[in-house]
Amino acid sequence: MRQKVSSNFQAKQKKVAEIEQKLKDAKSVIFMDYRGLTVAEDTALRNKFRTKGVTYKIYKNNLVKLALRNFGVTELDDKMVGTLSVAFSNNDEISAAKIIKEEKLKDKMSFKFGLLGTSILDEQGVIALASMPSKEQLIAQLMGLLQSGARGIASVVQAVPRNMAIVINTRAN
Repeated sequence: MRQKVSSNFQAKQKKVAEIEQKLKDAKSVIFMDYRGLTVAEDTALRNKFRTKGVTYKIYKNNLVKLALRNFGVTELDDKMVGTLSVAFSNNDEISAAKIIKEEKLKDKMSFKFGLLGTSILDEQGVIALASMPSKEQLIAQLMGLLQSGARGIASVVQAVPRNMAIVINTRAN
């Protein structure tokens, strides 16, 4: 005789599948201890995350462990303790970590660990990720380098006729 599957079990399976999908879609995942946040700070943080394409959720640790195992990550089981929140960065790798750093919530929230694809980042790795320049900043820096190179070439090209004119003018006098 087959046992009836409880609706609670089905709901948990659905949550695990949801977490797995978020893990697959995310470019990076940051796990944080959120104990010190007020409701107002949490709401402001969620709004900021939303504008940058970051999904911020609080799940039960056991459900996240199951999803991580199904995703192929088993090394984090012992770290899944306490009050953890999860930020799934979908647009780029650094948004979630950078927002926490920029919002100056470090005294209220602390990075625990993260995932960059399937690579595991410790707390220091997440902090390093948060310190990286954004894609827009990198593009601006690259454009600045390209423009300075072009300016240098233009000044060299202009220098040849100018120097030639100076030499001719000097010889003529």
